[in-house]
Amino acid sequence: MRLSSDLQAFAARIGHEFRRPELLLRAVTHSSIATPARPDNQRLEFLGDRVLGLVMAEALLAADRGASEGQLAPRFNALVRKETCAAVARETDLGEVLKLGRSEMMSGGRRKEALLADAMEAVIAAVYLDAGFETAKAVVLRLWDARIGTVKADARDAKTALQEWAQGRGLPPPAYSELEREGPDHQPMFTVEVRLATGEAEVAQAGAKRQAEQAAAKALLARMERSSL
Repeated sequence: MRLSSDLQAFAARIGHEFRRPELLLRAVTHSSIATPARPDNQRLEFLGDRVLGLVMAEALLAADRGASEGQLAPRFNALVRKETCAAVARETDLGEVLKLGRSEMMSGGRRKEALLADAMEAVIAAVYLDAGFETAKAVVLRLWDARIGTVKADARDAKTALQEWAQGRGLPPPAYSELEREGPDHQPMFTVEVRLATGEAEVAQAGAKRQAEQAAAKALLARMERSSL
């Protein structure tokens, strides 16, 4: 088979020419449009998640040979989490080439974070099956390069850090509250508050509840650390 022009352009953006183009077609096929003759990308997503994990683990070990497991684990999580995969998908315009059913398309499927992340993992698996691990590794490292270089700063989990800060001062864990959810289902905006038992609080907004919680925790932790200097 021959890839459509939009899929050829996408393959060029990620830097891989498929010998088995049907693998890429499957990687971008969502379950909402799949048929027995045209399977969806879920099995590829499962495989791609493992390939991505191995590539990132190797890259982190090579980047910081003195780091402990406790230091590497949050960096690893920051690089392989769904938000990161979705961000890479957006940078490569993966959403524009996804094959979706009409209802999924009408509900904004091309912009949904979980859908983009799953498809990105499926694309990684497609490259792996098409050309082997070393080629898949090269593609992943090229797409994730900037993030690997900055992951030390990005890896600190703000919610965990704030909880540790509170517990270190004899306080109960911070409390999170969803204050508001606005916007359509395909593009929501969450407003979340985090509050310490002592009354200090911060509010943040984001397109995902988890991101809003992290942003609020980061802001409150920064304020509390500044006030204790």
